[in-house]
Amino acid sequence: MSESEVKRILFVCIGNTCRSPMAESVMRDLVRKNCLEWEIDSAGLRSWNVDRTPQERCVKVLAEHNLKTRHLGRELEENDYHTFDYIFGMDEMNIEELNERAPQQCKAKIELLGSYIGRKEDEIIVDPYFEQGIGGFRRCYEQINTSCKNFLATQLEK
Repeated sequence: MSESEVKRILFVCIGNTCRSPMAESVMRDLVRKNCLEWEIDSAGLRSWNVDRTPQERCVKVLAEHNLKTRHLGRELEENDYHTFDYIFGMDEMNIEELNERAPQQCKAKIELLGSYIGRKEDEIIVDPYFEQGIGGFRRCYEQINTSCKNFLATQLEK
């Protein structure tokens, strides 16, 4: 890929502690394995977790797949709409708010990450934060991993 084909991707969820940092780590790994120099980041729609590390269960699930994160939570900024090529939300509420907050001259394509899963019934990546245990985080990982792989494949075909 040429430098002009470098993609800038931002993953967004409500608090930037579970789904979006997980997606960031998964995509970073896929990009690295494909020798791409894409910019990958994540952010939250709220400021609750600014400068905090991802949720402990998120980190544990990433470790189960030999992935790590150094992400510190941050809140979505207006400039993100001009900097990134793609902004992926995890559920309908994320997408709705991302679209409402988007400035008129928005560069980024705002999309539901799970739309790349290929199964309508699985396209919403449900927030696992309030679930007991780690099962919800494992389910998120599987959805995110499939979505990121499929998105990457669409980009490499271009």
